[in-house]
Amino acid sequence: MGNLNTKLQTDTWIAMSWDEYMQVVENPIYEQAKIYYYKGHIRIEMLPVSFDHGQDHVIIIFAVNLFTVIKGIPATGLDTTTLRKPGVRECQPDVSYYLGERAQSIPSGTGIVNLDRYPAPNLVTNSVSIPGLI
Repeated sequence: MGNLNTKLQTDTWIAMSWDEYMQVVENPIYEQAKIYYYKGHIRIEMLPVSFDHGQDHVIIIFAVNLFTVIKGIPATGLDTTTLRKPGVRECQPDVSYYLGERAQSIPSGTGIVNLDRYPAPNLVTNSVSIPGLI
């Protein structure tokens, strides 16, 4: 994957090393993209996403927030936040939640959530099927 200045294929899984993946993530061409890494493969999704996707996204957020409020469950919701397990996998799920005791486990001001340092969210939702995400 020598020349990463060439735009890569989107919406499909492509074999790539972690180091190459990090070059893609840092490339300004993909600043608005959602990029995933899993088991030596990368997937790039270019925004904007569809009306239907946005509608589903809001319904999920509303439903989870309503449920946690009614049940009195502490919750911290994240919208399109990068979750990274360095050298292993990375994703930007549509919505993720830290629930219960984990609700306050990530301090404000944290950029990319390093899963070697912080726990994985209790709940992750996404429009893309990623087996064994976290």
